[in-house]
Amino acid sequence: MPLSPEARSEIEDLRADPQPTLRAVAPGMEKHLYTAIPVLDHGFVRVIDYMGDDAAICQAARVSYGRGTKSVQNDEGLIRYLMRHWHSTPFEMCEVKLHVKLPVFVARQWIRHRTANVNEYSARYSILDREFYIPHEDALNAQSVVNNQGRGELLTGEEAARVLDWLKTDSMRAYDHYEAMISQEGQQGLARELARMNLPANIYTQWYWKVDLHNLFHFLRLRADAHAQYEIRVYADAICQVVADWVPYAYRAFEDYRLGAVTMSAQMMDCVRRMLKGEAVTEENCGMSKREWRELMGSLG
Repeated sequence: MPLSPEARSEIEDLRADPQPTLRAVAPGMEKHLYTAIPVLDHGFVRVIDYMGDDAAICQAARVSYGRGTKSVQNDEGLIRYLMRHWHSTPFEMCEVKLHVKLPVFVARQWIRHRTANVNEYSARYSILDREFYIPHEDALNAQSVVNNQGRGELLTGEEAARVLDWLKTDSMRAYDHYEAMISQEGQQGLARELARMNLPANIYTQWYWKVDLHNLFHFLRLRADAHAQYEIRVYADAICQVVADWVPYAYRAFEDYRLGAVTMSAQMMDCVRRMLKGEAVTEENCGMSKREWRELMGSLG
């Protein structure tokens, strides 16, 4: 169950008591407020609060133009121009605060994006729930033989069953010992801040994560990419759903110029120009490394 009964009750109370506001609101985002989007087996993403919309991006951009503005572009066209030419500050005028429940090993990867404000559930003061991420069989892959940080073929049969059994058994055993160490029944019990060291990295934690749209797009560009680790990519995909409803113009520009785009080096561009002229460009005469050549060929399909 992604949400506890207490959290569901809190959400129901908040949704039943809407407050009037004079601030700008985004109708697409309003429908996401306090609604949890399930992710993985026990996780979720939900919007707690937000500021700004597509119009706020344009407003900030036009203010920065000052008296030099000769004409007023349409909002979508302006946003696409800003995205295309890597203007970042107008997108920083929008912010979102998310409540995320995620496995600890995903959180440790996520926290590398240091351009956000984070407040995590504290296992020093509270007791973590007995909830662990156990992957489905279709997410149990062997180590890739060509990529040190990637996955290869799916595990099958007895090997997959053995791995799943170990994941479940070891998780439960670790939690049993964690629970026993902090037990107060006739003993002092080990401090929670020490007992937590015995918990596995697939146990779930929670945090509030507040970030501006510019840095959120950077997070999504990396984590919603097909090469990102599956367990963090599904969270990025869920956030993409929210952002597409919140700032539709900005999200479409992000899809076109970041998520679905390719960055080429000067050498890559030179090769493409030579190809367009009808020259026979090969790995041997391209002037790039083998890896760069493979990346270029992959980009060109």
